[in-house]
Amino acid sequence: MGLANITAGPRNEAGIATAIGILGQRFAERLSTGEALRAQHAHTTTYIPAQWPDAVIFAETSDEVQLIVRTCAKHRVPVIPFGAGTSLEGHVNAPRGGICIDLTRMNRVIEVNQEDLDCTVEPGITREDLNIALRDTGLFFPIDPGANATIGGMASTRASGTNAVRYGTMKDNVLAVTAVTADGRHIRTAQRARKSSAGYDLTRLFVGAEGTLGVLTSVTLRLQGIPQAISGGVCPFPSVEAACQAVIMTIQMGIPVARIELLDALQMKACNAYSGLDYAEQPSLFVEFHGSDAGVAEQAESFGEIAAECGGGEFTWTVEPEKRSRLWKARHDAYWASLQLRPGARGLSTDVCVPISQLAACVVETQEDLAAHDLTAPIVGHAGDGNFHVLLLIDVESPAEIAAAEAFVARLNERALRFEGTCTGEHGIGQGKQAYLPAELGDSVEIMRQIKRALDPDEIMNPGKVFAL
Repeated sequence: MGLANITAGPRNEAGIATAIGILGQRFAERLSTGEALRAQHAHTTTYIPAQWPDAVIFAETSDEVQLIVRTCAKHRVPVIPFGAGTSLEGHVNAPRGGICIDLTRMNRVIEVNQEDLDCTVEPGITREDLNIALRDTGLFFPIDPGANATIGGMASTRASGTNAVRYGTMKDNVLAVTAVTADGRHIRTAQRARKSSAGYDLTRLFVGAEGTLGVLTSVTLRLQGIPQAISGGVCPFPSVEAACQAVIMTIQMGIPVARIELLDALQMKACNAYSGLDYAEQPSLFVEFHGSDAGVAEQAESFGEIAAECGGGEFTWTVEPEKRSRLWKARHDAYWASLQLRPGARGLSTDVCVPISQLAACVVETQEDLAAHDLTAPIVGHAGDGNFHVLLLIDVESPAEIAAAEAFVARLNERALRFEGTCTGEHGIGQGKQAYLPAELGDSVEIMRQIKRALDPDEIMNPGKVFAL
């Protein structure tokens, strides 16, 4: 990780002042230079120090985004897109100052094509609000990163979450985007067709670019039919290895599991205390199935048999919405539950992803590493795709604890790469993980730099993220 990656860069003071003056005349009260708002738009959900923009503008249309970007491009002023601010690697920081474009007022559903199972939305709509808007259509958008993030932010960081094992990640569910590029052009990357071999796949280029290539102004998404029935439950295991073996067997047998989440014993302890549960404080799998009434019952029974074969305890499952909601609320509250394990500490959340056959070995080595260095950190994982998260509980006022946490993260990333995995399954690179990208991708990083230079030669689009030019 390293604080060297988040040092402030050179500032274009004259250009920033000129752009703020011009845009202030156009946007009036929708442009703010107040300290409180600037601080809010640079907040991070980890220990990475905040770096404020010089002004925040609340854009309401794609034409306004284009005007802002063109003004900033003319005066070489950084542009930082902002959604819900839930990213974890310093994505919304402004290391060179500049203009933060808050997109939360661009929160409309542009169109829903019910027969085609797709929709187009503005980038500021949150996933929860989108699913509320879709409810009467019988459709839903399945990607669930836990936080109520905006669709634009989810696309920009290539988010995934608990449903990824069945429905994929954002890269699998975005059909097209429109974006304003660094030179002020407004482009569309694709049509609504489900497949195309027309030219370069620009959609995939912008999905996961973390705002470094342009500002998204709309996103066209795949939708799914709301399942007729859903079953879900919890199963304890004697060890992480046994739980992971059950995951592998479930996937290999073709059971269409929608969610299969691994929680280690420490995380189960935290969830029990925080959410008022009484589950066994052992490594456990939270599982959910989608389908017909008969189908979800059959899938749950089949999983129970697999779990028993792997040494698991009783698999208690239900189709009752209230009980399932309580279960998954506890899973989504795992971050807040974990903070109670060390009152006063802050959480440093980091993630890696490995092939599922390597998940058990990687998690066990990670637990041994934590114990050897006396670090408190529960582990949760999207076990169906080999992705797991470690939440280090540290005193952010202690340089020694920060150094120990950074050293652990370095070892974790190196471990994931050794297991042929990635240094980030769904958090992105941002500022925090730049040091590990070359080790993972080698000379490919230079190709990324060449693309960045070609599309953003003045480096105004979310500068200082992903890699240094």
